[in-house]
Amino acid sequence: MSAYGHQMEREFSSQSLLSREDTESGSQYVLESGFYMKSFAATIFIAGLLIVGVLLVTLIVTLAVMLQSCESRGKGVVEIEKASDSYHYCKAFALHGELNSLEEPEIPPVCWNLAIHYIEGGEYERDLNFTISMIESFFDTISPSDNHLDAVLMDIDDILASNHTYSHQSMHQQQFNQYGSNKPSGSIEDAANLKHWRILELYVKLKSRGWSLILLSRKPERQRIVTAEQLKAVGFNGWSSLIMRADSEMEMETWEYFRTRRTAMKEGGTQIISVISSQLDALTGSSLGKRVFKLPKPLHYNSQTPTL
Repeated sequence: MSAYGHQMEREFSSQSLLSREDTESGSQYVLESGFYMKSFAATIFIAGLLIVGVLLVTLIVTLAVMLQSCESRGKGVVEIEKASDSYHYCKAFALHGELNSLEEPEIPPVCWNLAIHYIEGGEYERDLNFTISMIESFFDTISPSDNHLDAVLMDIDDILASNHTYSHQSMHQQQFNQYGSNKPSGSIEDAANLKHWRILELYVKLKSRGWSLILLSRKPERQRIVTAEQLKAVGFNGWSSLIMRADSEMEMETWEYFRTRRTAMKEGGTQIISVISSQLDALTGSSLGKRVFKLPKPLHYNSQTPTL
């Protein structure tokens, strides 16, 4: 081999050696500086980190939502408990108020709100329909005697509220078509009209079955003509008797007045079968007959709303 060939071989060997040393030193640098991996493995590693991060964020958000839900639920339970407490308080107060004839200023404001909700929420309508159904079921099991001395006493102050004006019959027939349906009564006015027509339905049904109907009122005797005209104008006809307070009875407690009149009827030979009213004063005392029925009655209302 010529001198030139030996020189070329040495240069090639020297370059190969330098290249191998550079490669080895480069690998050693990567190993000493960190991990060595291919680009595909690096992509998988970074994607895994992103997935773990997303999962952690999702977990944190889920925990936050669950915590907020638990807090809201806890507040809801407290509010329900408070509402339940107010409901039971006002229910007890309503009975207390009827027993003691409390006036409107003595009623707690919270009970006004619950009473209005009782009507507007449809609960009053359901209670009224249920009570009327019970009354009808009772009279389905009995019949008037042949001597025509059996009588049913109905409180007409439930029918003619002192501040509720009724007009002619055709208008009320139109109202009955509206309120006599299954549609819940959505206002106090609706509930008052519904009550009027549900009681009228009961009145007509009892009368058609031959029961003598005696109407009771707390109003004075001097209002007899006006009261009778009002009753006829709204569909109540053919009653056996209309009992109103004499001047000597105006100073009596209403429960005592009703008891005295029932006792007089019994002594006169009338057999009282039932007394129907929404007020306890008409359902208290002796000579109440076989069964008394109390129609539902919310608390008192202010002067701007109709009395039920």
